[in-house]
Parts: sequence; structure tokens; C-alpha cells
Amino acid sequence: MAMNLSIDLEGLSAQFRGLQGRHPGVWPALPKASLLFGIAAALLLLAYLFYWSGLLEELDAGRQQEEALKVQYADKVTKAVNLDALLKTKEKVGQYVHTLEKQLPSKAEMDALLSDINQAGVGRGLQFELFKPGQVVVRDYYAELPISVRVVGNYHDIGAFTSDVANLPRIVTLNNVQLQLMEQRPAAGSQNAPAGMIAMEAIAKTFRYLDPEEINAQRREAAKKKAAQNGGASK
Repeated sequence: MAMNLSIDLEGLSAQFRGLQGRHPGVWPALPKASLLFGIAAALLLLAYLFYWSGLLEELDAGRQQEEALKVQYADKVTKAVNLDALLKTKEKVGQYVHTLEKQLPSKAEMDALLSDINQAGVGRGLQFELFKPGQVVVRDYYAELPISVRVVGNYHDIGAFTSDVANLPRIVTLNNVQLQLMEQRPAAGSQNAPAGMIAMEAIAKTFRYLDPEEINAQRREAAKKKAAQNGGASK
């Protein structure tokens, strides 16, 4: 058995001898089959490296895109199912924003609002020692006007005044509120105030919406800043 195997191996190896210089078409069967297998393997390797690998990458990218589209589809289906509820919510938010906008005076209405604040104090019997509007601060969508206020009166009248300011039809806030007992720390110019009276200092802030000219100025300023940033980035 061992002798037969040795003879077979010898016969197989003999087929690979003397192939140099001979045309592959006249090679024995085993070398010819080996050559064809090597050529086929080389062609498959080249096809994978230069063609199939790109197709496989595209296929993988397509699968990832498919998964992303499935997620987007599920999200849109959820939104479509809840569309009526979303539209109702949007309408409510729009009404709420409109209500807030109505509480912001225009530029022309600011003088009347300042008069309302002053009358709220006078109506409660308070003495104004300071009522000084400050510099208007323009924000992105609105303008803010701070007013330095100092009033003197009794505790209950000052409390009623702050309540009246809070209930004005326009938005007014009181900030940095400080209370002083006149008998303990009299202020300059208030020495004749009755004992037990209270002085309240605060910054009243009111807000108004921007007029078209101010909105256009804001947009121009934002455009300039963006152009400057882009110019600096390009350098």
C-alpha cells in the first residue's frame, strides 16, 4: 500500500518535470489544471480589489441609508398620526404668543405706559423721589427700558403699588428692590418724612416690541457681524 502511494506521488511529481519551454496546451492534466486554478484565483482577487470591494462598500452604505430612512419613516408616521394634536398645539402656542405680544407696547405707547406707572404710585399716595428712565437696551426681538424708581410711603401703600404695577395691561417688572425704614436710615432730601415711613428703591423694567426700522437695523448689524466672522475665518 505504501509502495503504491509512493508510486502515485512519484507519478504526480513527474507531471511537473520538464514543463519549462513547453506550451501550456501540451502540459499534463495536473499542471494544466493547477495553472488554470491559479489564473482563476488571480482574476478573482483582482476583481475583488478593483471592482467587487467598491460594490460591497456601496452595498453597506445602502444598507445604512436604508436603516436611517426606516427611522425617518417611523418618525414621520408618528408625526402624521399626531398631526391633528400638533396643529392644535401650534394654534394654542400662536395664540399665547399673540397675547404676549399685545402686552408689549409700541414705541409710540411708551410715554403712556410711563405715565401709568407714575399714576399707580400717585394713586396710592406715594411720594416719588426718583423716576428716571434709563438707556433703552435693544435685544434680538424686543427693547428693554429700565426706570430707576424711589418712592416713599407706608408699608401697605407700597405693597399695593407693586401689586398695581404687576396688574398693568403691559408687562412691567420690578428688579433690585430695596426697602428702607425712614426713621432708621433717612435718605437725603427725605428728612421731613414721617417716622415709620418706608422708602422703596427699585429698577422697573418695561418692554416693547421693535418697530420695522429697528428690526431692519438689527438685521443689518447681524449681517455685518456674520460677514466679519466669515472674513476672519477665511484668513
